[in-house]
Amino acid sequence: MVLGLALCALVAACSREPQLMNIQRGQDTPDEFSILPNKPIQQPESYRDLPPPTPGGSNRADATPFKDAVAALGGNPNSLNRSGEIRGEPGLIGHVTRFGLTRNIRGVLAAEDYEYRKRNDGRLLERIANVNVYYKAYRRQSLDQKAELQRFRRAGAKTPAAPPSGAYQ
Repeated sequence: MVLGLALCALVAACSREPQLMNIQRGQDTPDEFSILPNKPIQQPESYRDLPPPTPGGSNRADATPFKDAVAALGGNPNSLNRSGEIRGEPGLIGHVTRFGLTRNIRGVLAAEDYEYRKRNDGRLLERIANVNVYYKAYRRQSLDQKAELQRFRRAGAKTPAAPPSGAYQ
């Protein structure tokens, strides 16, 4: 038994190439690190003059890290510039903005929603017990899913993502 185990270990150790210990890049695989724009690190004249670190942002070695990455992958680095103009399908943009455009819509909606939730914050015991009154507050603004699904189906609209007709009764 011991002789058999020793023979198996000896045969298993006799391999031409140590595949598991090969840490060099294979011939038929891409090098993941070749797409990174590596720049030399420079030592500053004075460590006191260094700007504070900006995690995830730019630094002295990589002034524009995201643009450099986009350029290294073959994209247009200027596409990351935020100019404030709306680009895309002109017909769609024209139709969506036909009644006007509110530039700070997120701030406006956040303020309006905060005021609405303040007015509909639940009864005293609900607030004390920290009961979620979200669905109760927005009940009048929500759609009845079953009724809307039936309305669409009666109108002849296809609803492939909805459950089959017998599922909602």
